[in-house]
Amino acid sequence: MSELFIGPDDLPRCSWCAATPEYVAYHDAEWGFPVGDDQRLFEKLCLEGFQSGLSWRTILAKRENFRAAFHHFDFHRVAQFTEEDVTRLLQDAGIVRHRGKIEAVINNAQRAIDMVEQEGSLARFFWRFEPQPCGPQVVATTAESTAISKELKKRGWKFVGPTTVYAFMQAMGLVNDHSEGCAIRQEVEQARAKFTRP
Repeated sequence: MSELFIGPDDLPRCSWCAATPEYVAYHDAEWGFPVGDDQRLFEKLCLEGFQSGLSWRTILAKRENFRAAFHHFDFHRVAQFTEEDVTRLLQDAGIVRHRGKIEAVINNAQRAIDMVEQEGSLARFFWRFEPQPCGPQVVATTAESTAISKELKKRGWKFVGPTTVYAFMQAMGLVNDHSEGCAIRQEVEQARAKFTRP
């Protein structure tokens, strides 16, 4: 039971939920549930890039500010951002003000448009790398996250290292890494079973 955290409702959850109350709602409603929506996939990959070197708690607390700053991660709009937008975002105390990460989001929006043209959708690209189901992993990278990272970098994406990509895969449901005994694990498993792969 050491891998589990007993929440305020007495339900067992993944131990990382113990870090902050905000994690419980995110864990229960989002983390691990399969996503096929391109805008949500793009948003998550960008936010994972912003998290690099920081805690997810920091990013989650600022998520609505990020959404406002980047037009809810509509990559067609973000791809049009100019140097003026970069300057504006560097003044925005509501987000992480890191020039390299901000510029990476704009660059990646342009790459996302290219990918949709080539693959049909971002979802079709990412779900191609879904691994065979296995038990919960306690790892930072996998062969699949390394392969995605390599392919994205080849296509010109930035801030998409294997660790960042694996956190994205966990959150977007390409794997179910909820701990054995976690109250949400079976719910996620059922959602993944019903999910139509792109």
